[in-house]
Amino acid sequence: MTERMFNHVGFQDYLKEHKVMACRNKTSGKLYVPPRMMCPESHTTDMEWVEVSGKGKLIGFTVITVGPTFMIEDGYGRDNPYCAGIVQLEDGPAISGQIFGVDVKNPENIKIGTEVQATFIERGQEPDRRTYLGFEVV
Repeated sequence: MTERMFNHVGFQDYLKEHKVMACRNKTSGKLYVPPRMMCPESHTTDMEWVEVSGKGKLIGFTVITVGPTFMIEDGYGRDNPYCAGIVQLEDGPAISGQIFGVDVKNPENIKIGTEVQATFIERGQEPDRRTYLGFEVV
């Protein structure tokens, strides 16, 4: 297998395999999700891929009633909203994704600090099929 670049394409390739991957600065150990080709602190390009657990806590969210076209095509809209959130991973970095298992009709019941686990969502038809990162309430 060829080495994957530390960019969105490499990250997306791992999502297709149902893996949440981060890139790690080999010197400092700092993790980045989504990946970066260069550490913004030390400016080194000495990075490596590492798989992270995908477990974390919800630290921010919004309920969306008018989403992008691909979400509308999946049946989301004013009568079927969805939740997008920021998850602080146990491994350190924070990342965004769709949040499943929360009460989108009553967003006041969604709680910051809720424990979640990564899940993978397949959307679209070939050849445009794509895997998205989401999080399910534990």
